Amino acid sequence: MKKVYLGILLGVVAGIIDVIPMIIQKLSWAANISAFIFWVVVGFFIACVDIKLKGVLKGVIISIILLIPLVPIIGWQDPVVLVPIIIMNLILGSALGFFIDKYGR
Repeated sequence: MKKVYLGILLGVVAGIIDVIPMIIQKLSWAANISAFIFWVVVGFFIACVDIKLKGVLKGVIISIILLIPLVPIIGWQDPVVLVPIIIMNLILGSALGFFIDKYGR
């Protein structure tokens, strides 16, 4: 159970890291809250899913899979806005995967 709590805690940290630039850009609170919750859920799933992959790759794959249903909603009007979101997913997803794998035993 320690791994699940670590995943949620690190998801909260990733959510804060992701939301800080969004607040600076004055994005809506709905977008900020959605992004924060997204990372908490990603941390939970990375900790719970048992795939025989390295932590970094596991984190990237799970974060991208969880992003897929949001892509049409976010990028419908302007697909270019997806670029920083995907970059942040690669960075934070790999970091979550690494740290959950390393310290969640």
